Amino acid sequence: MASFIEPPRLRIAEDSEEERRATWLELFYDLVFVVAVSQLAHYLHDHVSVSGVLGFVALFIPVWWSWIGTTFYANRFDSDDVAHRLLIALQMLAIAALAVNVHHGLGESSTGFALSYVLGRVVLVVEYIRAGQHIPKARPLTTRYATGFAIAAILWTISAFLPSPWRFVFWALGLIIDFATPLSARKLMLELPPHPSHLPERFGLFTIIVLGEAIVAVVQGVSEQKWDVLTVISAVFGLGIALSIWWVYFDNLGGTPIQRARTEGRAVILNIWLYTHLPLVIGIAASGVAVELVLMSKPMLALPDAVRWLLCGSVALCYLALAILHRLGVILYCKIRTKYRVGAAVVLLAIAIFGKGLLPVAVIGLVAVVSAVQVVQDVSQSRPTTRLVDPEI
Repeated sequence: MASFIEPPRLRIAEDSEEERRATWLELFYDLVFVVAVSQLAHYLHDHVSVSGVLGFVALFIPVWWSWIGTTFYANRFDSDDVAHRLLIALQMLAIAALAVNVHHGLGESSTGFALSYVLGRVVLVVEYIRAGQHIPKARPLTTRYATGFAIAAILWTISAFLPSPWRFVFWALGLIIDFATPLSARKLMLELPPHPSHLPERFGLFTIIVLGEAIVAVVQGVSEQKWDVLTVISAVFGLGIALSIWWVYFDNLGGTPIQRARTEGRAVILNIWLYTHLPLVIGIAASGVAVELVLMSKPMLALPDAVRWLLCGSVALCYLALAILHRLGVILYCKIRTKYRVGAAVVLLAIAIFGKGLLPVAVIGLVAVVSAVQVVQDVSQSRPTTRLVDPEI
């Protein structure tokens, strides 16, 4: 049972627990993002075009950044008192409101979307101020974060009262300040680095949420079609793509970036790990939508160009993000795996370019084969005889 009053405490000290897992409250908090990601997927499903993809990205970023803000706060200052639970409840309300306003988030409900985001940022600012009051050692960091996030929230508040396109200009300015705030606190971050086991698990859990939407997309796509051989084969390929991305991500996941940031004194490693996850989860979410659209396409007619580009481009984005993480040693440092990830992205883009006229099952089958090759390479390279510690590997 939660304490009535338990001030925030620093959870990253040298003498803190070696292993730390997500709390029940954090897992409960994640549930509202299941809904938010689902609504974002529905938005993209209804807007399969260049402008639709850009709109999807524009709406996805604030949702993802809201999760990042709460996760990093809990990683350093988590407590289980009534005040913290109520603040988390307010943040869940804000994310739920974001989800409600997603479908017309760039149109008639953009004011509601902006004010929902503001509510979440205000709660986060209150949490950082509260942590700074109780933990003097962390006060420089909490002050920097509270100030930056408050300025961004003010810009988003102003945007709610402006017409388009100025509203979205202020959104962009607010997000720039939001993203720049951690970058401006690099030295302070090194003094209070995140917990090395808790944060990778949290990032993995959000990735699971997005992959879950890809699984839901397969089920929905099949349920809306008449059962035939080609549809079933396409569904198997769709599940194979999701499995492959899961495999190559989680087999290389760990606390390496945080440990390296601590030992080498380089906050840039941690920041690369953080920000590269954005294109990764965007790609996973978009690939789920693309798979559903493939399954809903007429099996004996050529796959529409927009769907083919969405499928190939989103999966390619996932592998490019993983290539960056591999090459810079943010996850398992491996030159061979980097080459395979980049190669996969190139092949997928080639399928998008030269695959015009192919049937849906052919396109999704080719994407599944490219993804499966990534798994086969990782498994073969991970045999006990392979020296993964060799920096030339």
